[in-house]
Amino acid sequence: MRVLVLNPGSSSLKGSLVETPGNRTLADEEVDWGADATANAGRRSGMAGLVGRLTTHAFPEAVGYRVVHGGHHFREPTLLDDEVVAAIDDLAALAPLHNAVAAETIRAGRELLPDLPHVACFDTAFHAGLPEAAWRYPLPADWVEAHGFRRFGFHGLSVAWSVARAPALLDKPVETLRLVVAHLGSGCSVTAVAGGRSVATSMGFTPLEGLMMGSRAGSVDPGILLHLLRAGVSIDQLADGLDHRSGLVGVAGSTGGVRELEAASAAGDARAELALDMFARRAAAGIADAATSLDRLDAVVFTGGIGTNSVRVRADVTGRLGVLGVPMVAGVAGEDARLSEPGARVAVLRVEAREDLAIAPQVAQVVESPPG
Repeated sequence: MRVLVLNPGSSSLKGSLVETPGNRTLADEEVDWGADATANAGRRSGMAGLVGRLTTHAFPEAVGYRVVHGGHHFREPTLLDDEVVAAIDDLAALAPLHNAVAAETIRAGRELLPDLPHVACFDTAFHAGLPEAAWRYPLPADWVEAHGFRRFGFHGLSVAWSVARAPALLDKPVETLRLVVAHLGSGCSVTAVAGGRSVATSMGFTPLEGLMMGSRAGSVDPGILLHLLRAGVSIDQLADGLDHRSGLVGVAGSTGGVRELEAASAAGDARAELALDMFARRAAAGIADAATSLDRLDAVVFTGGIGTNSVRVRADVTGRLGVLGVPMVAGVAGEDARLSEPGARVAVLRVEAREDLAIAPQVAQVVESPPG
């Protein structure tokens, strides 16, 4: 089956045409939406152009979409209809940089290719089996029951692909492996994986929790937020600051792009240097925290745009993890690879984020064997 995979992220739209089984990529392309996809008015036309170009290579038999937040209801790949799309849109308040854009992308895709089956695959699904001690928040029980508060976790499709690639790179079966996967990109998270299953993850009820990110703050003292509200900052201003003006952007005072920040730092920009230092410090702390949910640590996997491309970030992060037996790595890799020496107690891997290759087989399974 040929599956057109559309992956709308917080800064770009990735598209690929994948033939399954075998996960052969027939064509792929990316449209840059800038640092904040929600501010790009040309998303729909850019998507139409991308779909048009990809379908000239071969016409798809189904379309799959990455959707960040599935809430309590969507825990497996789901065939799309108007009701499901509306439910995805309704979850936008919990993932404002992602779900509304995903719903818009799905609606446009269904209009462009109306005769094909369309399937949503959810990042939260990989974490649906978290143990209660990992997903529950230490909040009043009546709040949890009334609002459904729980740690959902995100980047699940990316983590699933890293988990699928790790056995080949380590020459060990997945059932035996204990991994921490660090997805570092515009959004950042770490996930502890035991035997192929998520047992702890840094993102929470929303994709705001956890590590410092491109324009998102990650975890901060909630007392700061209470102080701002009491000082007269509105809910909308608070949301804008946390989603769009924090993280690398907030500290550096300009771009959240790591490549640009590394160049600025090398030229003597102190704020860029501070932003990169804070980013590595918090990523390392997140990896160490995730490792406490495992009985041992076999490998740390770097994925996502920053995790796979920034030699400096990998070196800065691993350089802080010697206490866990993680070696500092500074090697360049243009493909999936083991970056650490073979004798290292903890391996360090680099895996390209290929959510599309995690999505395509799920889409084929839903289309070929629909529920019921």
